[in-house]
Amino acid sequence: MNRREFLRNAFLGLAGVTAVAGGGTFYFINRPEFGRFPSGTRLEKILASPHYFIDHFECLTPVNVMSDDAQEKENRVIAMAKFLFGDKSALSPPKTLPSEKTNLKALDPKKDCAVWMAHSTIYLQLDGRKILVDPVFSSYASPIFFANRAFDGSNIYTADDFPPIDILAITHDHWDHLDYPSVMALKPKIKKVICPLGVGEYFEQWGFDVANIVEEDWFTATDLGAGLQAHILPSQHFSGRLLTLRKTEWCAFAFVTPNKKVFCSGDGGYSPHFKDIGKKFKSFDFAFMENGQYNLAWHPIHCMPNETAQASVDLGAKKVVPIHASKFALARHTWNAPYNDLIAASVDKSYKLLTPKIGELIPFDEEKNFTQWFNEL
Repeated sequence: MNRREFLRNAFLGLAGVTAVAGGGTFYFINRPEFGRFPSGTRLEKILASPHYFIDHFECLTPVNVMSDDAQEKENRVIAMAKFLFGDKSALSPPKTLPSEKTNLKALDPKKDCAVWMAHSTIYLQLDGRKILVDPVFSSYASPIFFANRAFDGSNIYTADDFPPIDILAITHDHWDHLDYPSVMALKPKIKKVICPLGVGEYFEQWGFDVANIVEEDWFTATDLGAGLQAHILPSQHFSGRLLTLRKTEWCAFAFVTPNKKVFCSGDGGYSPHFKDIGKKFKSFDFAFMENGQYNLAWHPIHCMPNETAQASVDLGAKKVVPIHASKFALARHTWNAPYNDLIAASVDKSYKLLTPKIGELIPFDEEKNFTQWFNEL
């Protein structure tokens, strides 16, 4: 083979590898789970939102995802190095997580109750209506199989375990809250979807009937019938499933019946909006509050435990269930630190802190004490 032929073959080989890689990248980013940008009437509704600025959504008080503090920036570099190369043994449970799997299909429809299913997945039964918030039953909270692996024992439910679902509520489009495989497995059972602006685009692309998608801005109340109201409320967070951020909105929810008021925080940092929500609703019987995967480096968009405690007081919550823990190691704290830190921060607070196991029934009209199972492994 002469030099010209060698260079020609090398060029063709490189071109082939580049084409395959390019095709693979194109296929990867165009998988349906990545979704698509809002368009048409949905985009018009987004552009009309007072919380949308030029090309993205902003929090009520604009914040950066990462802190601007110089010391925290330095700590961020150290934290990232530790996360990538340091000892991760304490970030995950040493054993399979304990659980107590409630039979959802056998629940008395007349009893108000909840079941926490690890991380931010919550099953609610209110006045006979069945509500599922942010279902994630996949083994990984990412588009690639080796990143953000779920803890052993955290996935005890599958779509087959659920009765028909009246309301699927999605707080935002991050992978650990909007899980394509879980949503598609549940799809035949879902009667209606409620979500913040832009998130409905995913469901339309995934074949859901647009007539059954309720997609609204912050401070919007929707009558879901039979005395149930769902309120889409602000949170201090962000959105995005790949590189483009804040094209869709993020939110918290309040579910209100004549007898109960339940708050689901979604993700978000501490801000005055908790106190404003507390004033609007007077109090909440139950609040499911984000408390996990926190770090000073991204302090603006995730509450530290003392802030979760203060937010619960601001809301006027009577009982608090911590969420956003016990499934994925997304921060450097030990896996059970969110519970122990919140217990310490909840001393003498006005609410009762509940710590159910994954899958354990949380009755709304009965007193029930829960163990500190996270310290028993």
